[in-house]
Amino acid sequence: MTNDRTRIRIPRARAATLALAVAASLAACSSPGGGGPHAAEPRPAIAVAPASGGRAVPVDRKVTVRATAARIDSVRVTAPGPGPLRGTLASSKESWTSAARLAPGVTYDVLVRATGSDGKRLTERTSFTTAEPARTVVGEYHPDKGTTVGVGMPVSIVFNKPIRDRAAVERKLGVTASPAVDGAWSWMKDWSGRDRVDYRPRSFWKAGTDVTLRMELDGVDTGGGLYGTQNRVVHFRIGHSVVTTVDTARKTLTLRRDGEVLRTLPVSTGKPGFETWNGTMVVLEKTPSITMNSRTVNIFGPEAYHLKDVKWDVRLTTSGTFAHAAPWNEGKFGRVNGSHGCIGLSTADAKWFYEHVSPGDPVTVVNSTDTVQINNGYGAWNASWADWRAGSAL
Repeated sequence: MTNDRTRIRIPRARAATLALAVAASLAACSSPGGGGPHAAEPRPAIAVAPASGGRAVPVDRKVTVRATAARIDSVRVTAPGPGPLRGTLASSKESWTSAARLAPGVTYDVLVRATGSDGKRLTERTSFTTAEPARTVVGEYHPDKGTTVGVGMPVSIVFNKPIRDRAAVERKLGVTASPAVDGAWSWMKDWSGRDRVDYRPRSFWKAGTDVTLRMELDGVDTGGGLYGTQNRVVHFRIGHSVVTTVDTARKTLTLRRDGEVLRTLPVSTGKPGFETWNGTMVVLEKTPSITMNSRTVNIFGPEAYHLKDVKWDVRLTTSGTFAHAAPWNEGKFGRVNGSHGCIGLSTADAKWFYEHVSPGDPVTVVNSTDTVQINNGYGAWNASWADWRAGSAL
């Protein structure tokens, strides 16, 4: 007799397959989003744009920093000339954007520090270089690196194009000295008509001082669409204190070295109408022989002259004041002022003076008229300290 409740047997392998299918169906119903309750979170990361190593980045680009699964703690973007580039950090601390325009022709270094959602610290370092500027400006500086100069030598920079933003430039110039000095920059028009800035201490340098000029002008906006291109570190040294005084009334030249009088020489200075500049000048250069033509100093007519092979020439001003041998004035030295503004000496005395002075040594003329201007050579010492500091752009 047959039972109505017929038992159907399912093979074990097929039963296992059905069980897996049911489980999969239940799982699909329980997670309609498809990711499941334990989907992987993004890894903490920092992204910087422009990318590292990028060349010729346009200056109208912004620097951006974005954090994924992290918060930004600090961002530093800097270049040697322009310095730090400031920016704004979003309130969420997930992004940072630069505020100022990029400087052209410089390399920026980017340093980002952040904290990941897992609590770990993140650091990202990148760098990029901006496109070269279309218009640039450079400064010719004195004294040169490695030189030894006199106690009256200022630091002087003459620019090849006009500087509209003098403050921006001055902020990127620095002078340090050992022993330290109280010094200041002052702006002027060079004798050539170009913009110039000089640095001098309150009083003459001390003998043996080590001085360092730092120029960090690369990428600095000087105004008018002109950008600096120089980064320089210039070391020089101050030599012995060699100080000369010329008394036009006594018609003498007295040279002191480290405070000791070495010699007092008879001289002939400028005659009436051609008086030698009063005040302090600084030795600019020395030449053993030159030709002197009055046309170069605007002297014409009966007073005109053309002198070849003038010996032992020590230049004191850009306008043409020298101390030199003047054998044609023999008999006037110490007695009569008969020159056209120069300091004339006998050939032997001129050679001695030539051998005992160097660029940067101060020569002060007293008892004459019309003080030499600060831009006529290195006339900085003829300005009071208050007036000198007033010439700063800062």
